[in-house]
Amino acid sequence: MSLFIVSLSTRKMKHTIIILLLLLLGTCTVTTALIKNLALRGKATQSSIRGVPWTGYSAASHAIDGNRESQFSAGSCSNTHPQTDPWWRVDLLDSYIITSIIITVRGDCCAEETTGANIYISDSPIQDWRMVLFLGFHWASLSLWILPAKWRDSMGILLRLNLALRGRATQSSVYPLGIPINAIDGNRDTNFDRGSCTATQDNFSPWWRLDLLKTHKVVSVSITNRDILQERINGVEIRIGNSLDNNGNNNPRCAVVSQMARGVTETFQCNGMVGRYINLIIPGRKEFLTLCEVEVYGHSLD
Repeated sequence: MSLFIVSLSTRKMKHTIIILLLLLLGTCTVTTALIKNLALRGKATQSSIRGVPWTGYSAASHAIDGNRESQFSAGSCSNTHPQTDPWWRVDLLDSYIITSIIITVRGDCCAEETTGANIYISDSPIQDWRMVLFLGFHWASLSLWILPAKWRDSMGILLRLNLALRGRATQSSVYPLGIPINAIDGNRDTNFDRGSCTATQDNFSPWWRLDLLKTHKVVSVSITNRDILQERINGVEIRIGNSLDNNGNNNPRCAVVSQMARGVTETFQCNGMVGRYINLIIPGRKEFLTLCEVEVYGHSLD
């Protein structure tokens, strides 16, 4: 037996709806003391981000910041732009048995916006929600797609682990909306306005860096380019190593991006280069560095 709990909070009252899903025959014991909030360690993304003046209040990561504040202006709620089929997703970075999901919706207004969304749990990346097994419960504001980092194909065969999803990102400067973590949110959306691409200011030799948290052998790096202004990425160098001298930009070079078409993802082979830090830098030029996704494939040396 698995316990599925959705908790809905408003300023005036709190409702808890409990749905029992009989997934296995027999008896099992639920020990609440062992339950952890897995979302706190995950990576969140969504289909779009609310436009000005609410952009800074609407990030996908706000829904997994551990704060149940339900007033939107307090800055702890996520929000998509009004659109057809909006969605929100958290990548748990590994496979888990999910016992419950708790959702807190806005308490200041707009509770009706939470009606009719679906919760999906999958062990493979979801491109089309109609292809995913639905667990049988409609509620909340967005479709919650809980994905592990171990991507599998349609036959369930383990493919590759995207090491970037477990990492930490930083960059030389930040253009509004273009925070560095957007490049490792698991979302290849190439429209900058939807809040899943990074951007630096117009700097000389702008750079973006990924910390894998420990040394890995890197087989390849995949980069997704923006859908417009595609020439800005021309000349980007991919550097891999363990040094933070010059912010990591002096590490050995894996590849140079001569040019990329708009909105495409290209893979660059690094042939097992060893390092903890992955840097992308445009050397010797004043430019905006924009990345819509960076994926790193390889394995730990442990």
